[in-house]
Amino acid sequence: MESREETGEIRVTRSGFVGILGRPNVGKSTLLNRILGQKVVITSPKPQTTRNRVAGVLTRDGVQMVFFDTPGVHAGQKLINRYMVREALSCVPDVDVVLFLVDAATGRHPDDEVLAGHLRRSQKPVILVVNKADRNRTAPTEAFQDLVPAVAVHRISALTGEGVEAILDDLASRMPEGPAYYPEDQLTDRPERFLAEEFVREKVFELTGEEIPYSVAVTVEAWEERPEADLVVIHATIHVERPSQKAIVIGKGGRVIKEVGRRARLDLEALLGTRVFLDLHVTVDRNWTKDPRALRRFGYEVRR
Repeated sequence: MESREETGEIRVTRSGFVGILGRPNVGKSTLLNRILGQKVVITSPKPQTTRNRVAGVLTRDGVQMVFFDTPGVHAGQKLINRYMVREALSCVPDVDVVLFLVDAATGRHPDDEVLAGHLRRSQKPVILVVNKADRNRTAPTEAFQDLVPAVAVHRISALTGEGVEAILDDLASRMPEGPAYYPEDQLTDRPERFLAEEFVREKVFELTGEEIPYSVAVTVEAWEERPEADLVVIHATIHVERPSQKAIVIGKGGRVIKEVGRRARLDLEALLGTRVFLDLHVTVDRNWTKDPRALRRFGYEVRR
């Protein structure tokens, strides 16, 4: 039997976990997609897009790095806000290195201070990443450096890729000896149903106003694969809190929900490598963001 070396494969000898943390809208999800070279997490200019911790897996040159994309750490008293902050901070004990993202374009923010306090107490190695350098090339990194005792500082643009390879080289050198935790061709720990729900939610963010996105959850009700037809059939429900929001998501003559479905379908076809039929419905679940039972039903487990 041929060995992995004889077949040209490189055995993983070092592996570890990396947490990507920062306040909302600093570019954490954009960075993970850039690292993986494929979209596996949703992005939006609107804050609080990411609600769940998602692992992205990069395996190259004998090193496997598992990155945790996390919700933005922010102030907020709603149950859904508390869930997101807890979800973000829960990864810190599990990682070998933390990437602490800050925003060169908007500068230092009080939420940066809050997160920095958590990271100082954790005593985990922290790499300070000054993102959006393409939007402000004159912003001094010194404005952020006293937040945490960082082991390294990088200026990057997750959007353009500038500086990202340097971060990956730095991280690879810090990974401990260890085996691969995931198959080398696996990009994420999340199932395809979860990704479908997220892609639909992202399109609602893109196509509706400021109020709607934070009141939206998505659940996949049915998933049928038809390989003989090169087709996946997905039935999903968009949940909102009020009838007025339902009307906005549907749009006049169904225009908004049709466009949500079209855009989400294109992303899903790129991800799955097959044709997709996506059937969407909208339902009202009153005040679900404040209801612990509804939050659990939609995958957001909140501990009081």
